[in-house]
Amino acid sequence: MLDQAEEARTGHDRAGDKPDDRVKRPKRDREATRARLLEAARDLFSEHGYDHVSVRMIAADAGANVALVNRYFGSKAALFGEVLAGESTLEQAFTGSPADLPRRLAEHVVRVVHRAPASPIPRMLDRSIGNPEILPILQQHMERHLVTPLTAQLDGPDARARATLAATIIMGGGPVRRLLGLDDLRAADPDDLVRRLTTMFEAALS
Repeated sequence: MLDQAEEARTGHDRAGDKPDDRVKRPKRDREATRARLLEAARDLFSEHGYDHVSVRMIAADAGANVALVNRYFGSKAALFGEVLAGESTLEQAFTGSPADLPRRLAEHVVRVVHRAPASPIPRMLDRSIGNPEILPILQQHMERHLVTPLTAQLDGPDARARATLAATIIMGGGPVRRLLGLDDLRAADPDDLVRRLTTMFEAALS
């Protein structure tokens, strides 16, 4: 019923459709609505933080029925987690030779610094961290997308501790970023930043 109502709201008319069109169109509509909800949630969470964004605000911004948020994602917290997962670009840093991992991690950090438009993830975390409702989501995100893949890349003792130390370099700049911004890093030579960060990651992971 919700999907039919959504189609009616967006002006879709099934009259005269072929049977296969009637099967494909609801699926396309669901995917499009889901994508709009994710985009709206990303923008609102990064602008206002988790506490100050309601499910109704997300639905209104996406032009969707408010009940579809829970239908497609289960909860506002789960939607927050999907936004985080969809914005993560760390996976490319874990592809390749383990010997080159420190440099790939350094290059990832520099890409994030210079990304235009800026990634919404730091703003989302800055404005949302501390909420107990999403703490398990953030912990799961860190495990799944950072610490566990890093640990899998490492040999020798204390692999998880070394991976956690590298994760601290990647994620631990929040207070500095909030207080001082990124202008100084953006003004620095990117190759020099990569070289310095590579040395830091080599020390953390060795």
